[in-house]
Amino acid sequence: MSLTDRALRFDREQSRSLRALAYRMLGSRAEAEDIIQEAWLRWAEVDPRGVQHEGAYLSRLVTNLCLDKLQSAAARREQYVGVWLPEPLVDEAQDWAPNPETQAEYAQDVSIAFMLALERLSPLERAAFLLHEVFELDFDEIARRLDRTPAACRQLASRARGHVKAQYARHEVEEEERQRLFTAFADALQRRDVEALARVLAEDAVLLSDGGGKVAAVPYPLAGGLRIATALVGFAKGRVQWRIEPAQINGLAGCLVFGPDGQLLQTFALAPAADGAHVGTIYVQRNPDKLSYLQAMRGAASPADPGRPR
Repeated sequence: MSLTDRALRFDREQSRSLRALAYRMLGSRAEAEDIIQEAWLRWAEVDPRGVQHEGAYLSRLVTNLCLDKLQSAAARREQYVGVWLPEPLVDEAQDWAPNPETQAEYAQDVSIAFMLALERLSPLERAAFLLHEVFELDFDEIARRLDRTPAACRQLASRARGHVKAQYARHEVEEEERQRLFTAFADALQRRDVEALARVLAEDAVLLSDGGGKVAAVPYPLAGGLRIATALVGFAKGRVQWRIEPAQINGLAGCLVFGPDGQLLQTFALAPAADGAHVGTIYVQRNPDKLSYLQAMRGAASPADPGRPR
């Protein structure tokens, strides 16, 4: 098989699942893409006739590359300024599932809450949990990938599952209701109406904002619907030329916010509260490093008309 044919087969049969694993391990689309590129370069140098199970080999390779990346990033994460949020996936959450047929409980989940729960696990816990709970591998195979015993991998995955269950609860809400909440949220924000915005938010709502120390952002979780509404409206009043573009952010209703020069300033993602009738959590991604891929993909957006954001 020619190298070109191998590349096409890699892209067609392996890249989706490998990319899904790398994003969940790292929380970064850009880093996940780098990992997949590195995996392909290494795979291109291997004689495939000597590999019994191509998918297992590549998945093991990506897992190890991600573990190496996490180990080297540990110190940087500890020094991260303010709240850490994953790099957003916009209008493409379904493309980052292992494959459309996977039925595992967490297989389709790339929500920000889920990614934050994974972030609190150790690298080995995260790997064992994802390989078992999302990619449905047995513990014998996980043991080969992590160079641990099956019993140790079972313990890692069990401990990780307990942490995830404790830190993350799904709130299933119909898409129509999600969109209603977003429309009410965006309308109140555009009108700079604190009271209307507070009514959209749960009383115990939380706002998480990631600036990465690069741009201004609330450096800690901000709690309370009225406090959040007041802060968001105050921030919006000084930015009359915002342009808001609705989008799905990691599977949540949300939007992209552009400045008058077409620069992507931030993303909003809204997670419903337990009652399904209010917004429970607002995720704001402002770190320009985590927005650069989206900016490059979408190009310079057209400047907004003077006046209030649309």
